[in-house]
Amino acid sequence: MTNNNHLFCFGYGYSCDYLGHALMERGGWRVSGTTRSSERRETLRARGVQAHIFDSDHPLLDPLYILRDATHIVISTPPDDEGDPAFNIHGLDLTQCPNLKWVGYLSTNAVYGDRGGGQVDETSEIRPSSKRGSRRAKAESQWLSLLDHKNLPVHIFRLAGIYGPGRSALDSIRAGVARRINKPGHAFGRIHVEDIANVLMASMQHPAPGQIYNICDDMPAPSHEVIEYACKLLHRPPPPMVDFEDANLAPITRSFYMDNRRVQNRKIKSDLGVVLKYPDFKTGLDACLAAEEYAITIFKQQSAEGFTG
Repeated sequence: MTNNNHLFCFGYGYSCDYLGHALMERGGWRVSGTTRSSERRETLRARGVQAHIFDSDHPLLDPLYILRDATHIVISTPPDDEGDPAFNIHGLDLTQCPNLKWVGYLSTNAVYGDRGGGQVDETSEIRPSSKRGSRRAKAESQWLSLLDHKNLPVHIFRLAGIYGPGRSALDSIRAGVARRINKPGHAFGRIHVEDIANVLMASMQHPAPGQIYNICDDMPAPSHEVIEYACKLLHRPPPPMVDFEDANLAPITRSFYMDNRRVQNRKIKSDLGVVLKYPDFKTGLDACLAAEEYAITIFKQQSAEGFTG
């Protein structure tokens, strides 16, 4: 990749923030993207990210100008019943970007639906069993249609449950909202946000339009095991175990438990040469805690220096 790369993210959220930061640290990258709030826009701009307001009711004001020199685009906007809003509003605009080398759509492995604990990989049939999965499947199809008809260099990434510093079981325990739900035989896949960024960067280095990649760790596990380990790290007693049937879960949370599958991640390793930094939730949570403790240490040092200065 050259020194004139420009990453634009539709939906500059948690995952895109890690990717953008990693690329800017490498040098030779400009990063921009969209957000839905003016406050968030100003925060991003103060950090060197050129941010623009965008949602279903607020298209980019001048998309061909804003995207004129974009070389890489990530789409992370949540879909609705009409599919992906970035596609519906600006999909054709992307086909007019003269320097575009790579497009990545961040989907979810919910598109596979419930497999009764069976294994799936990128060749498995798409048969979502939830509204969330159906919306993502529709959005995938929309973006791939631009590859078929307009040669847009689209890649699909099906993500497991995302976690990382500030967004993990450690935080739910501290907030007092963590629950241990028991559903025998059920397991979730997860992926640390740093590993998401690493997979996306590996794909940028080895573009293969039309390819689909599962992004998940090597060890799907029941959620109660994750909560137990996080409590151990924080030296707190785990919350009581509650049977799934008695848990009275919110509909969105309940939908996660209704699907049960083991997602294979061999392709990111064989095709992209990815070595996961956090191959299981224990190494990932260890890193989250270390990152948070380091941030606290730096904050205290800076506060002390400011006081003495």
